[in-house]
Amino acid sequence: MRRPRFIADQARHANGPLGRLIAFIMARETAAPNRRAIDELEVSATDAVLDIGCGPGAALSELAARALKGRVAGIDPSPLMVRLAQRRNRALIDEGRTTVARADVSALPFPDGTFDKALCVHVIYFWDDLGPCLREIARVLKPDGRIALLFRSSDDPRSIQSFPTSVYRFRTQHEVEAALAAAGFTVKSPQPVEPQLPTLLIATRAG
Repeated sequence: MRRPRFIADQARHANGPLGRLIAFIMARETAAPNRRAIDELEVSATDAVLDIGCGPGAALSELAARALKGRVAGIDPSPLMVRLAQRRNRALIDEGRTTVARADVSALPFPDGTFDKALCVHVIYFWDDLGPCLREIARVLKPDGRIALLFRSSDDPRSIQSFPTSVYRFRTQHEVEAALAAAGFTVKSPQPVEPQLPTLLIATRAG
């Protein structure tokens, strides 16, 4: 069954009471994909990590638990999601270990070379153009910094069958790999599409 348009719109930019419900559902639905991507990202104790499109902030505490001597930042374009992420991670924020800000991936509010790692799970569907967004991520990563990019690709017909293409824009794995390369990333051992799982690419920014 295809997800209704009004639900998809909330996934893209949550607001209001329905947005709060979507945030709760999103935190549950993305828990396993986030863990999978974080495991492959190999976060170390001193890493500075950026969660792009952090939503309600469920992954921030897991990142902070791994980057015990580092720091974690989350960004999201939705004011509601930012508030929910800040509330969920209040203790980490008060300790100065985590920040959450409203921002768009095309204009990240960080200096060049700020982060060692970046996480981006189920977000690229809402980017009109991969190139500028990936170049901006590359800008804020340190040389040899890594990104974990998890997404449903158009290689899997269930993507288009299950989500409205008026809201979600699906790409093939090859298209995403090519965009990463054009932005200065090297994809680590590209994996074939797995029928039962979203695509996960780990890419390293050129040194």
